[in-house]
Amino acid sequence: MIDRISKILIINKSKELDQLEIFSSNFINFHLIWNEGIAFGLFSFGSSNIYQIITLIIILVIFVLIIYMLKSENFNEKFAFIFIIGGAFGNLFDRLYYKAVPDFIDFHVGNFHWFIFNVADIFITSGVVLLIIKELWIKNYENN
Repeated sequence: MIDRISKILIINKSKELDQLEIFSSNFINFHLIWNEGIAFGLFSFGSSNIYQIITLIIILVIFVLIIYMLKSENFNEKFAFIFIIGGAFGNLFDRLYYKAVPDFIDFHVGNFHWFIFNVADIFITSGVVLLIIKELWIKNYENN
């Protein structure tokens, strides 16, 4: 819901202002871009066939994650997968509805800008980081 609401607010504000730049500060900008690629705009192609293949792969990955999550008995792992799946569904909805994902959060320090992303990307990344931490913690615990 947070992802969906944030995207609707940004899209509406962009229309209201009739521009893509919504907010600027020293460290963060809200600048709407339409991402037709995968995470962080990677593999953006003009071909609708490639876009449809990417969307199909995302759908398959989501189903695999759901099946894996349902089989997992570890609460921390399930929690991380909920973040990943929730974010993936948020971006998948946009791919199907808009034919692109609205990204708008632009962190920067001086002239260095990170990739522009959205709230769903934050959830996906957080879930992956939680899984990595879990794996490192368990490996470290088992080795001691």
